[in-house]
Amino acid sequence: MKTILQIPLNTDLRDGAAKEADRQGFSSLQEAVRIFLKKMADQQISVNFEEKTSLSPQAVKRYDRMVDEVKSGKVKTKIFSDTKSLMKYLENED
Repeated sequence: MKTILQIPLNTDLRDGAAKEADRQGFSSLQEAVRIFLKKMADQQISVNFEEKTSLSPQAVKRYDRMVDEVKSGKVKTKIFSDTKSLMKYLENED
């Protein structure tokens, strides 16, 4: 038995998803959705929605400057070969 799933979508979303489905080798957006639903129904996948975070342009400049200062030697750093030596160093810092 077959049924039709109708999902109202913004045209831009549908077109972007269809383009990506094609790029990933699916024959159609419908095929990608069918495979996704089948794997979900069979408990072969789970879905997590995580927002990507990005730094502000000011923060990017700030961190780039910090990296440059470390690379240039302006800021001194220490290297530890293991956690024990790091902890010993931190315990002696006052």
